[in-house]
Amino acid sequence: MAPSSPRFDIPTLQSAALERDETQRQATHAGDGGAAREWPRAAPVCPQVLGTSALCLACALSSLVACGERAGSTNSDASTSANDPTTGDPGPTTTVAPTANGSTPTSHSSGASPTSKLPPEPSTPVTSGPATGGAGGTTGPDGTNAAGGQPIRPGGTPQPATGTAGDPTGGGGFGGVEATAGGAGGEAPLGDGGSAPTVPEQVADWPLINGIQWADTEGNPIQAHGGGMLKVGDDYYWFGENRNPDGTFYAVSAYRSRDLKRWEFVHDVLTMMSDPGLDPANVERPKVVYNANTGKYVMWMHWENGMGYGEARAAVASSDTVDGDYTYHGSFRPMQDSGVMDHGKPGYMSRDCTLFVDDDGTGYFLSSSNENYDLHLYELTDDYLSIARRAALLFEGGHREAPALFKRGSTYFLVTSGATGWDPNQAKYATSASLVSGWSGLKDVADSTTFHSQSTYVQAVTGTDGTEYLYLGDRWAGAWGGRVNESMYVWQPISFPNDTTMSMSWFNDIAVDTTQGTVSGTVEAFTFINVASGMVMGVAGPADENSSDVVQQQQGSSSVWRLNYDGAGYFRITNQAGGKVIDVPDESTDAGTHVHLWDDNGGAHQAWRLIDLGRGRYRVRNKNSGLYLGVSGGSSVDGAGIEQQAQSDGDTQTWRVVVAR
Repeated sequence: MAPSSPRFDIPTLQSAALERDETQRQATHAGDGGAAREWPRAAPVCPQVLGTSALCLACALSSLVACGERAGSTNSDASTSANDPTTGDPGPTTTVAPTANGSTPTSHSSGASPTSKLPPEPSTPVTSGPATGGAGGTTGPDGTNAAGGQPIRPGGTPQPATGTAGDPTGGGGFGGVEATAGGAGGEAPLGDGGSAPTVPEQVADWPLINGIQWADTEGNPIQAHGGGMLKVGDDYYWFGENRNPDGTFYAVSAYRSRDLKRWEFVHDVLTMMSDPGLDPANVERPKVVYNANTGKYVMWMHWENGMGYGEARAAVASSDTVDGDYTYHGSFRPMQDSGVMDHGKPGYMSRDCTLFVDDDGTGYFLSSSNENYDLHLYELTDDYLSIARRAALLFEGGHREAPALFKRGSTYFLVTSGATGWDPNQAKYATSASLVSGWSGLKDVADSTTFHSQSTYVQAVTGTDGTEYLYLGDRWAGAWGGRVNESMYVWQPISFPNDTTMSMSWFNDIAVDTTQGTVSGTVEAFTFINVASGMVMGVAGPADENSSDVVQQQQGSSSVWRLNYDGAGYFRITNQAGGKVIDVPDESTDAGTHVHLWDDNGGAHQAWRLIDLGRGRYRVRNKNSGLYLGVSGGSSVDGAGIEQQAQSDGDTQTWRVVVAR
């Protein structure tokens, strides 16, 4: 963003820094609909026993905590729709990346404590299907956390799992050895990966609704803003910004997924407590790559001092494991010892940034400089911890930021945004056959607001059918006066009409198949199913008339709804049959007010936010009143009215949102 609109609240920073106590330091800050996450993170609970206080056999034998999931949580009829995807070029050849001592580099979950960098041999190779631990264990109903069994990964077919009681991971870890270095979505080695991301219940698929803040597998808002991804074995790791309420740095949070849809929180890999130079601070756009020469994972980011926006430094951290604690190596301006001066300080300014590893293993750091008017491409040293040289000055005077650099075939693509503060603008891209020279002119991609988002990364998805590419963007809450941790995510498939052009269209439902390597999208209408009653949200009376009541009912022609974004973090929920929107009569802020249909008048009482609770479930909150859609009286009767209610813990305010059929 432009320095005229800094990404934190400057007037509150000095006083807020003094007021933060140790309790605040020990918690991440949840956004809408999720409880604050205590730090350090508790171990994931076992999902065998739903809705009871009893221990499942695995938990009893392993002295684990019983599962706290609610009963009735199976999403058996949710579904995802996908169009035929476009076809990309295959990814780079997979190689083995040994360390200096010849062993294979490893990764492990922060909860694991391996005694050696060499991964243990799993009882049987881990795939997206059956998993087997030691002999004599107990079979689970869906292969998930049976006593001693290896949990299935997302995308796997539910299978029995067996293992030795008392060893819930089946003695595993995932000791694969293949790796490729860096690049957009490049792979890193797979080692003793700790516990696998678990599927908490056997469920049908649910839509990945674009333009909202998604939840992780525990129902907490994902805090990975301005982020990037790295593939390690079969797992994708998503790193991004997690901020304090005053906008200063709290953590770089890491999430893990095998299907790019169900994201498990793994660890806050770098926090304000990691180093005195990070408290206070402002950290933006962290990116992580794997260095095949050193066997380390290296993070670069934009750093400010937490009190202003004029330092404009790069910062570096590294770790032996992808999701472990990163060691902070400090901040600096690139080329600060070369005699260069940029706006009165030694070295080039460095703000919005990205990392890229080329096919030959050379690492590059790209960042906005000269008050965001120039882009500088730097070649990194062999260990990726320092800058070796400035390799190129790109788009001098172009006023570009938010760079996302990737390579498709033999062509480099660079996506950037304009510099308009928090407000979205027209993304542009350029191409070249060489990183350091020969770049084309900038060309528009997507619409004039990039679907109300700003670029942060492009992830390659490689599978049996080839490689396709996924645009990752942030829908910044600052555009409507919100905090960074309330920002939302916009992902879109990228199409390539030819080798040197790209395009993006708007899709509100994204489908990714990481096994096949396909990315596609559709524009869908949705059905809202109340979790408590099992009935859908529909209309009593003509759907094309004002004042028709919104009620719960059996499936009907008036129970299909469109989500129309208002440009400020909310949606109009429009009935497809009649074209009217859900309206709170007389702009009431009273709990118990029944909602009805009305012409769209742009009012806040017609604006609704979808709050993701995970597993395809949502709360729906009104912008004007701050109240939530629920079934009157918690009724299970056909025709019961839908009203706005104060937030409660019951499922009468919880809705499954599925693609309408």
